[in-house]
Amino acid sequence: MLKLFLYLKRNVGTIVILICLLIVQAMCDLSLPTYTSRIINVGVQQQGIATPIPDVMRKTTFEELALLMDEKEVKEVLSHYQLIEKRNQDYVKKYPQNKKEELYVLKEDFESKSLEEALLVHYMLSSDTEENQKIQEEMKKNLPAAFQNLSFFEILKQLPDEQKAVIQQQINQRFSEMPDMIVESSAITAIADEYKQVGIDLDQLQTRYILSSGLQMLGLALFSCIATVIVSLLGSRVAASLAKRLREAEFKKVLSFSKAEYKKFGISSLITRSTNDIQQVQMMMVMMLRMVFYAPIIALGGLLRVLNTAPSMTYIIGLGIIAVMSIVITMFTLIMPKFQRLQKLIDKMNQVTREIITGIPVIRAFSNQEHEKKRFTEANQNLKKTNLFVGRAMSLMMPTMMFVMNSICIFIVWRGAHAIDDGMIQVGDMLAFIQYTMQIIMSFLMISMFSIIFPRANVSAKRIMEVLEEEVSVLDPLKPKEFGRRIKGLVEFKNVSFRYPDSDEDVLTDITFTATQGTTTAFIGSTGSGKSTLINLIPRIYDVTSGEILVDGINVKEVTQKALHEKIGFVPQRGVLFSGTIESNIKFGNQKMSDEMMKNAAKIAQAEDFIESKKEKYQSPISQGGTNVSGGQKQRLSIARAVAGNPEIFIFDDSFSALDFKTDHELRKALFESTKDATVLIVAQRINTILHADQIVVLDEGKMVGIGTHKELLKTCKVYREIAESQLSKEELENA
Repeated sequence: MLKLFLYLKRNVGTIVILICLLIVQAMCDLSLPTYTSRIINVGVQQQGIATPIPDVMRKTTFEELALLMDEKEVKEVLSHYQLIEKRNQDYVKKYPQNKKEELYVLKEDFESKSLEEALLVHYMLSSDTEENQKIQEEMKKNLPAAFQNLSFFEILKQLPDEQKAVIQQQINQRFSEMPDMIVESSAITAIADEYKQVGIDLDQLQTRYILSSGLQMLGLALFSCIATVIVSLLGSRVAASLAKRLREAEFKKVLSFSKAEYKKFGISSLITRSTNDIQQVQMMMVMMLRMVFYAPIIALGGLLRVLNTAPSMTYIIGLGIIAVMSIVITMFTLIMPKFQRLQKLIDKMNQVTREIITGIPVIRAFSNQEHEKKRFTEANQNLKKTNLFVGRAMSLMMPTMMFVMNSICIFIVWRGAHAIDDGMIQVGDMLAFIQYTMQIIMSFLMISMFSIIFPRANVSAKRIMEVLEEEVSVLDPLKPKEFGRRIKGLVEFKNVSFRYPDSDEDVLTDITFTATQGTTTAFIGSTGSGKSTLINLIPRIYDVTSGEILVDGINVKEVTQKALHEKIGFVPQRGVLFSGTIESNIKFGNQKMSDEMMKNAAKIAQAEDFIESKKEKYQSPISQGGTNVSGGQKQRLSIARAVAGNPEIFIFDDSFSALDFKTDHELRKALFESTKDATVLIVAQRINTILHADQIVVLDEGKMVGIGTHKELLKTCKVYREIAESQLSKEELENA
């Protein structure tokens, strides 16, 4: 898998931008629960008052608060406030009470625990409640009778500093054990009461805070949405780009394969690796770019936010993660082996389907449809069962995860309710904690989902790399030679032997002959004697095991395959046509070829008559594989394609087998005229096709048992004579 990432070099810049956008998106998503908490805690419960430090208070209120603090604390608080005289026009509109009283207005934000406690005590002692009356009576017990009818703050003003310090100490002891959350919320309640006295509209303050926070939330959500869309777009582009490059690399590699590599992998498997396997890697890459980078940011950021919100309930997240990971590991153990088997089943399915579709005529001819249906059904059923198992396991995973997450939410609400009752957290904090917990668990779920898809993609990646890293058996030399101009069309076999890569025995043994320009060399022998294998060695479809093949005096291994193939016009045993038109197939080797050359090639190949009989003539469509033309027409078009290239060497691998005798005779006659300056190599099954060859090579079980003309071989080669007598009458043998 890591080797595939080398194909992402061109996308490094895009990936960096994508990661930056994911960080921005994660920060936005992590900020939303904080705003939810603020709207509930501050906007709803605290009437829009954000901090327990008042923005403004009356001078008389501050003088009473000062009685509850020591001298040092009073000086510190005063340093952060500015005294505003009565009727100050800049403040009257904002604070109507400024018409009657002097005000202290906050200059800069600061924190003061002593001021918060003083506000709490001031509110409690100023309110007309039963609890307040008890507190005041308890504090007046040891005071003289003259003080009994005075208010608490009037008493404090008249007391000596020593007694005042004792009362302050008693107050501090009474509230020291109160949780900070209660102190803060009580201080804010006191501030709200003070704001009313100053003339601030608390409803307007609350509405303004909620609207402001809500708009900020919408802005963050919009920004996150835009980042998500851009990330999805960039991720899809990077994944599609990777898939494109892998397809190109694999296609280029496959084009360089010899028959040995094709045989090793199989056509169906190569198709699956170029399509389905690359698609799996592409899907994995999209998920990785979207989730693998995003999830850790969310998990870590959410955990840090939770520690600041409600550290006492952090263990709940650990329980959630353990539950999620247990489910994922169980699923992973069950699904992993199925993913590994799935790709092999797809290969098998493609192979069976391809065999059946291409073999339909034979299947019908032998009335074997039922057997093939069973074979297809078996492959289809195996694939279906595996897919169903994987699909069901994956579909079961989400409801299980949702059950776990909802259970965690209920547990958080239950624990959070107790914490709220104890004054440890606020309602908004609990809701934010739930959101952060869901984000953290979802991030682990994302990684888990990726870890389930990753094994299948990893299997696919290995299969792709097997193709890309396969050592090609037929390679161009590092320092290729060039063909000279003095010798043309000379083909020499010198002690050539060959065996297939997976074979223990030679298919060809010690083959030696020479074919010169302007001559025709034919190859004949029984089925399996190695005729097609021999001529396949010339264009290097395979490489010889020992010995050497020379073209124009140069070993074929010492020149590039392109240079070698430009010299050869090859007509394979099975004519291969490509989807397009008759013109595009004849001009396959050279699309810039003139129409005159194309028509001349068709004429030589005896294809002109059936082409001209078609309505669209040379523009007539050819379907994939040439299925809309007959076997004889396919062979003639293949021959026309080879002739059109005007090569120096012609190789015909039993390319006349589908022709009738008349067409065969006329075609060979036309070929003789057009190829008299070229070297012609013909593999044939019929003696009639090669009677007039300049030399005939007779093969038997991979060995050359005779070479010479027809007449010479009748006298000197027993194998050839047996073949000739099996095909020709005595009269034909004598007249030949």
